[in-house]
Amino acid sequence: MTRAEIITRLRGFIEETFLYMRPDFELGDDDSLMGKGIVDSMGVMEVIAFIDEELGVTVADTDVTEQNLGTINAIANYVLARQQATQVA
Repeated sequence: MTRAEIITRLRGFIEETFLYMRPDFELGDDDSLMGKGIVDSMGVMEVIAFIDEELGVTVADTDVTEQNLGTINAIANYVLARQQATQVA
C-alpha cells in the first residue's frame, strides 16, 4: 500500500467517524488530531482498531504516542515503517 493510499483511507475514516458533524472542518495532514479536538482517548482506540483491521498493522502498546499517532502524516509514516519492518522480517 502506498503512502497516498494510506492517507486517503485514513482521512476517509477520520472524516466519517469523527468529523461527520463538522463537514466544513479543514483537516491538514499535519494537524494534531487530539490538539484540534478531533480525537479523544477513546477515539485513539478507534484509530488503532482501524489501523489494525483496515491497514493490517498491529500497533504495539509502546507505540501509542503522539509522535506515531498524532497526525495523519505521523500515522502514515508509522504504518509504512511497520509494513516495511514486517516485509524485511
